[in-house]
Order: sequence, then structure tokens, then C-alpha cells
Amino acid sequence: MKTKTFILSLFATLSAFFSCNAQTAYKSVDAGEFEKTISAKEEVDLFTTKSGAPVAIHCIKHGSLSMQIGDKWLYVDPVTNAVKPATDYSVLPKADIILVTHEHHDHLDATAIEQLTKAETQLILNPRSSEQLGGKGFVMKNGDSHTALGITIDAVPAYNNSADKQQFHPKGRDNGYILTIDGLRIYIAGDTEDIEEMASIKDIEVAFLPCNLPYTMTPEQLAKAAKSFSPKVVFPYHYGNTEIQQTVKLLDGSGIDVRIRQYQ
Repeated sequence: MKTKTFILSLFATLSAFFSCNAQTAYKSVDAGEFEKTISAKEEVDLFTTKSGAPVAIHCIKHGSLSMQIGDKWLYVDPVTNAVKPATDYSVLPKADIILVTHEHHDHLDATAIEQLTKAETQLILNPRSSEQLGGKGFVMKNGDSHTALGITIDAVPAYNNSADKQQFHPKGRDNGYILTIDGLRIYIAGDTEDIEEMASIKDIEVAFLPCNLPYTMTPEQLAKAAKSFSPKVVFPYHYGNTEIQQTVKLLDGSGIDVRIRQYQ
């Protein structure tokens, strides 16, 4: 309870510092409304934008997460029952933005998208995912940039570079995303290995890197990837049965804050 009280108090304090200088002025939400969104595991991490606006990142599971930006909600790869435990998105706040990295069943779920969608929801996804949904959504390819609700969204490469893994995520098909929210830069890598393009990524505060064998990175690859662009905070995610605590040991002394959450 002390942790929860502290989180709510901190969020309420940060909410008072919302700035109208940001591209979009997000309506502040009070601590009571914020409390309703906290899961039983209370796995919520708070960050602030350049002008002091709070961004709350909620761990859901696997490759699925959400971000609360004032009164706006952004979801990444929402999945209902293709990944256990099943998630009922119909009881969660409706999405203002939904990002889908690629079309695999543990990342693209039409039911979850339907449960989260309202009239104003912006669905952003890679070409193959749009095809599987009958042409729905705003399509982004590697290298594309788009602005939604004042958030700059850059689609970046996500692929396998190991000779024995390229069939899982071929180069050029899938997206990672870099979000810039009033100066706060968040990198969601999607399903990828430690590809050379990561070295050109700059000024990342928060990074989500996958560590799910045999499809994405080993702990050693994740550590190498993180060191190549030096984010302030790394969340290993989508890690399945990997011994994920190895990533903490491998990045010890790097200055990178490694946070383990329930992204199994």
C-alpha cells in the first residue's frame, strides 16, 4: 500500500505541472481515476516529458503494454487470449492510439483492437498487419514518420539478423517504433535482434527490448543492443522462458537502469 500511495501521490503532483507549450495539451487526470487503471501487480512506471507532463507506462504482458499520457491512452500490440493470461480489454480505457508492430498472433489481435476502439482511435500498423485486417489503419513502413495527438511516431527496422532466424522476422517487413512525447523519447523495438540500425538511435530515455528465444534476442544480444545506443532505462520484454535476470547482470556497471516486469 505504501508503494501504491506513493505512486498516486507522485502522479497527482506531476499532473499539476502539465504545460501548454507541448504540441498537444493533455487533460490532467486525478489520482482517483489513475488508481482505477493500476493492475493488481501495480506494475506502473512513471516518466516525465521535457515540460513536466507525466507518462505512466503500464505492464500488461508479453509484448503488450499501454501508456497513459494525461487523459490519452496509447496501447502497443494488445492481445486478448493468444497469450496467457487472457486479457479483457473491454474493461480498460479506450485507446486514442493503437500501435501494432507486426502480424504474428501474439502481437496482432483483431478482438483486442475492436475492444479498445472508439470513434477517434488511431490505429497505426505495418503493411502486413493492415492487410490481415482488411486494409484498416494508418500504415507505416520502416523509415516513415507520423504525428498523432502531438506524438511523433517513427517506424524503425525490426528483424532477425542471425542466419538461422531470418524466417521469423525478415528485414523490411516489421516495425519498431520510436515515440517522441514533448522531448521524452521511448523506443519500442518489436520483435528484433541486435541489428546495426540500433547504433544510430539517439537520446532514448526508455527502451523496450525483446529477449525471447529462439525468435528474438539472447540476454547477451540484449545487453549488446542496449550498449549500442545507451538508453537511460531498459525494460526487457516479450521474454518467455528466458532467464531474464541475466540481463541485469550483463548490464551491471553500464549506467543503464534495467527494470524487470511481468512481460512473460
